[in-house]
Amino acid sequence: MGRRTGHEQQPAPMQNDEHAAAKIIQPNAQQPSAAEPVNPASLLIAPAAENGIRDIIGADRNFDVVQFVEGARSAYGMILDAYWKGSRDDLQWLCDSDVAQSFEDAITQREEAGHVLENRLVRIEKAQIVEASLRDRNAHITLQFDADIAAVTRDKEGTVVAGSMSDAVTSHDVWTFSRDIGNADPNWKLSETDEAA
Repeated sequence: MGRRTGHEQQPAPMQNDEHAAAKIIQPNAQQPSAAEPVNPASLLIAPAAENGIRDIIGADRNFDVVQFVEGARSAYGMILDAYWKGSRDDLQWLCDSDVAQSFEDAITQREEAGHVLENRLVRIEKAQIVEASLRDRNAHITLQFDADIAAVTRDKEGTVVAGSMSDAVTSHDVWTFSRDIGNADPNWKLSETDEAA
């Protein structure tokens, strides 16, 4: 999971039902997104990622950059929400096994400490593809998310031990989503997390 295990913040749920979740992680879905409007595709891709995106489009003609970024934005909120709430089943579905295990280990440590999170994703300021590659049939797309997050951690007595709901903290995350494009399953899974340098 890279260096990012301590995201002790919690977003407002973006889409909670299972059908919405399916649309979120399937960037090829044609349904309109409930998320904020996304910039044109050319603004969503950093120059360093352009060749990798071309390779992925060449191998998967159904791939759409705008829909992928919309799906990734929603997945970002869902995964953080699942982590902050301790929803292990959701994490198993949204992340690959290594990342899910890292999140679960952090959840277990938090539970053992008796801490409860009351956090909220205020907004995603930026979601941009910064790296992309196709290795054999495995596509990997890395995005940088700049987001404002309000976070509070309480102990078992309910006393605030960290954070404030009145002051949002800016987070800079770099998350990689991966998919075997030879597989009929259109879902992308979170395969690596880190903080922006």
